[in-house]
Amino acid sequence: MSNAVITTDCPELKLLSRGKVRDMYEIPGHPDKLLMVATDRISAYDVIMDDPIAGKGKVLTQISLFWFNLLGDIVPNHLISADVDQFPAVCHQYRDQLEGRSMLVKRSKVLPIECIVRGYLSGSFWKAYQKDTTVCGFALPEGMVESGKFPQPLFTPSTKAEQGLHDENISLEKMEEIVGKDIADKMAAISTQLYEKAADYAKTKGIIIADTKFELGMVGDELILIDEVLTPDSSRFWPLDEYQEGKAQPSFDKQFLRDYLSSLDWDKQPPAPKLPAEILQKTEARYLEAQRKLTA
Repeated sequence: MSNAVITTDCPELKLLSRGKVRDMYEIPGHPDKLLMVATDRISAYDVIMDDPIAGKGKVLTQISLFWFNLLGDIVPNHLISADVDQFPAVCHQYRDQLEGRSMLVKRSKVLPIECIVRGYLSGSFWKAYQKDTTVCGFALPEGMVESGKFPQPLFTPSTKAEQGLHDENISLEKMEEIVGKDIADKMAAISTQLYEKAADYAKTKGIIIADTKFELGMVGDELILIDEVLTPDSSRFWPLDEYQEGKAQPSFDKQFLRDYLSSLDWDKQPPAPKLPAEILQKTEARYLEAQRKLTA
């Protein structure tokens, strides 16, 4: 793991934030732009692991770039360039940290909502559904089974929690209170269109996108797609040829890591447990396979 980028260090840029995966920088003299760098950090249950997945940041960046290009007809996005040569000159000295894992992006006003779209009943919604078929104000069909397909994709927003805290599923009414009805309606429509186009494409590549989350921001009065898009970090990817409703599915995402962590006597609070080399290697292999299948 010696070639893993765990933390970036770009002293002539201003570090704006260090998230679970991404380091965000302001660039002197360019107030309308940001530099977004995807590190090889990996988190699960909102806890950053001490052990990185080598090359993961490059995989996430390349997958996002692919989707930004494919989905650009639905909504504009924040990408300016992923070519370090086209970044402001002050960035060039950090090329070894930035190559293949960074994007120069438009600075936007980030909307405080995670735009989650679900095509299948899984994860937290499946757990809640077993107790009550109305989940977070959404009346779901009776008689569904784990990993069952919804009649149509479901837009289920959540709040964006501070690092270390958990996002909270909210109703559409609560979302409207936060961002206003007009913006809420646009965010729901855009997110659903993005999911539908991506899910249709992914199926041609042998992948089911069970659910995913988008982030949207505002540049002036324009809604734009920001952050990462349809990666194994932000989505649940299942192999189409192994899909069987009524049970949990194998996946191309970090569900493999979550399953391992769930088998431990760990309370899902920091500090994170040490990860065996085998778990790191198998997680890396799943990310690389997702990239290969989707973008080949």
